[in-house]
Amino acid sequence: MLENLMDQFGEGAVLMMAGALVGLVFGIAAQHARFCLRAATVEVSEGHFGQRLSIWLVAFCAAVFCVQAAIAAGFLDVSEARQLAATGSMSGAVIGGLMFGAGMILARGCASRLLVLSATGNLRAIVTGLVLTLVAQASLRGVLAPMREDLAQLWLIEGGASRSLLAHLGLTSGAASGLAALGLLGALAFSAGCRTGPSRMVAAICVGGAVALGWLLTFAIAQTSFEVVAISSITFTGPSTDTLMGLVNSTQMPLGFGIGLVPGVFVSAGLMALAAGEAKIERFGPETPMERYLIGACLMGFGSMLAGGCAVGAGMSGGAIFAVTAWVAVFCMWVGAVITHRLMQNLRVPTPA
Repeated sequence: MLENLMDQFGEGAVLMMAGALVGLVFGIAAQHARFCLRAATVEVSEGHFGQRLSIWLVAFCAAVFCVQAAIAAGFLDVSEARQLAATGSMSGAVIGGLMFGAGMILARGCASRLLVLSATGNLRAIVTGLVLTLVAQASLRGVLAPMREDLAQLWLIEGGASRSLLAHLGLTSGAASGLAALGLLGALAFSAGCRTGPSRMVAAICVGGAVALGWLLTFAIAQTSFEVVAISSITFTGPSTDTLMGLVNSTQMPLGFGIGLVPGVFVSAGLMALAAGEAKIERFGPETPMERYLIGACLMGFGSMLAGGCAVGAGMSGGAIFAVTAWVAVFCMWVGAVITHRLMQNLRVPTPA
């Protein structure tokens, strides 16, 4: 079927369809589950381990389990993925992760959460997401690119086994999937103990499953195509910049996975919010000052490009394939977020709920 689709529409269009399908699953599930790394870090920083943390843990463990089980079963090979095969930056993961984590607190969500909230009518999320995207583009190819490259060069790590956490730990994908299954069962038990609704737990599992689906679909297309196709999964800052630039100048929008992913998430999350009666217009106000959101957007835009991905791109997609830099990045996102939230509490600066 893939061969027929690619013969008829081309690799780029098929990748876009795959991205749209993954975006559809992720958008619906993330909206219903209230999946948000920022919310989870706020709970931890306040010493309250509740539903928001449980949702993130279920989604993360589900992503790791599904991806590693697919690798162990021979359905997936991620050895050529950029997060493992290419040279990585440990300094970028540390500095970028800390910046991204701080930005999440200031902007009330990471890149994926802002996209989902934008679809529900949240004007704060729309403005913040646009600024994040513009800063990310400037960090990738614009005026901020030299600074990003200088910081990334401080501590490099070679691609291959050096970037694989499983190789460092001496674990196989089968063992990793087994450990992830235990983690998922524990996360589900914790979630049930927090009185999280069953439908939200299922939605959280679907968030993790969407990450695995992205890897599987792009791998299948890469195996079928005669052209070189990069395997990847869900990430938002890079695809968001490509989508925005494509809207500005459609002649510069090459079809690909990310071009389908972003609209897929936006449309499906918006429809889910409408169906649940949760769509409403939200604006900036005295308790939600614009300047705080814009600073957070700038930190996340630059930090995500430096760290090699956003909270989902590095934390979930990269974490699920055990890329060392991804695990370092998501750990630093947690650290940056917790420290920032506590500092704001100590300074008695109100943070949005």
